[in-house]
Amino acid sequence: MAATDPADEISELSSKLDTIEAVLDPEAMRTEAVDLREQAADPALWEDQTRAQQVTRRLSYLEGEMSRLENLRQRLDDTRVLFELADDEHDQSARDEAAGDLARLRKEVDLLEIRTLLNGEYDNREALITINSQAGGADAEDFAGNLQRMYLRWAERHRYPAEVFDVSYGEAGIKSTTFAVKAPYAYGTLRGEQGTHRMVRISKYDNQGRRQTSFAGVDVMPVVEQTDHVEIPEDEIRVDVFRSSGPGGQGVNTTDSAVRITHLPTGIVVSCQNERSQIQNRASAMAVLQAKLLERRREQEAQELAALKGDGGRAWGSQIRNYVLYPYQMVKDQRTGYETSQAESVLDGEIDDFIDAEIRWLRRGENGTKQA
Repeated sequence: MAATDPADEISELSSKLDTIEAVLDPEAMRTEAVDLREQAADPALWEDQTRAQQVTRRLSYLEGEMSRLENLRQRLDDTRVLFELADDEHDQSARDEAAGDLARLRKEVDLLEIRTLLNGEYDNREALITINSQAGGADAEDFAGNLQRMYLRWAERHRYPAEVFDVSYGEAGIKSTTFAVKAPYAYGTLRGEQGTHRMVRISKYDNQGRRQTSFAGVDVMPVVEQTDHVEIPEDEIRVDVFRSSGPGGQGVNTTDSAVRITHLPTGIVVSCQNERSQIQNRASAMAVLQAKLLERRREQEAQELAALKGDGGRAWGSQIRNYVLYPYQMVKDQRTGYETSQAESVLDGEIDDFIDAEIRWLRRGENGTKQA
């Protein structure tokens, strides 16, 4: 429980920030940032655009995290002084302002504490997300589009770059889509979103305005890095090219630049049509295929471990969250129990509280497995 005395609570938050810094290691972050700045200043780096983007994204992330830690520490000190001045001058408005600052600081420190839990093998990776419409016809396609927008708005709110690789459109929305969130720890942050999402609302595709239940599946994978060694022999893939298209079949361009790759041993199919160049689309599609194969390998290893130790009933792929827009508004996570009546805000990307609850839930489950 939070301390009732502001001075005690500020001391408690300061101690928690000490613990967070011990885990995040700002000194190591500063050392890495210096090295990355030297790399970014070398003109030769930009001969490899992919590597250059990785360096600049990592540098931007480190600078943001260091600034965040310094800012929190300074604001704690400022809030302590503001309380002292308010008490000395018996200024209730100043005390109310300080109390508001303290509440915001408490939430920000709690959010930062979540980062210390992201220490899985791939948690520091960027995330690759695939959404597929499932049961529910036109409403399911519309819901899949809602989910894509939700995650892209979430990324935008956090100023995380995102790139859409492929969208397969249906009559009412999206059949499937694959996109990347290009920020460190995006995978560890979002991996709890994997599973089946359920929507209940009045169907805008039903002439009688009846309530409709629809489903969409979300897969979250870590982006592959060079150290992963996911080799794909050429004789194990089939590559097809086709013309890119948008909603309703509208042409994006007039050349056969889109690429579809089928991995013959597993039957996994990926495609990419966001680039004008067939070569670029093929490279992006191969990156998506490598990520899917890496995740498949990770899941097989996890299943083998679960068979030995038991998974506590925490299987992936089950229904994880309900979004209800009628006859009332509620979004509820089936695993953590977290819920809110602000359904429209959630669909507009305000999902941090759900993500935080998921990370803690997953962490408890992993600790339980390790102790089994």
